[in-house]
Amino acid sequence: MVKSELVPRIAKHNPRLYQRDLENIVNAILDEIVAALARGDRAELRGFGAFSVRPARAGRNPRTGKHVTVHQKSLPFFKAGKEMRERLNRENAAPEMSAASRPAAGFSGS
Repeated sequence: MVKSELVPRIAKHNPRLYQRDLENIVNAILDEIVAALARGDRAELRGFGAFSVRPARAGRNPRTGKHVTVHQKSLPFFKAGKEMRERLNRENAAPEMSAASRPAAGFSGS
């Protein structure tokens, strides 16, 4: 889903709000997340997830084996929240196979 699809979906669930106002709200939220990351802060939306920037870390030169510091990169990382992971796993869980449709134990089919 892209932002241009998100705003109409939110508008459908909130008919009392103008679409242009919803677009401003979505833009404001995303702008604040980007601003927090630019400051080096972490942006967390409880139940959804957390956005952060990769910190500097210790690395190793593969040619010499010497330890070097890898500088901070301005790449955003997202870690899904527990509630989101549980909801996705619950909704995407494959139906269990019945005993009749399961292959017999030790049967290779050949």
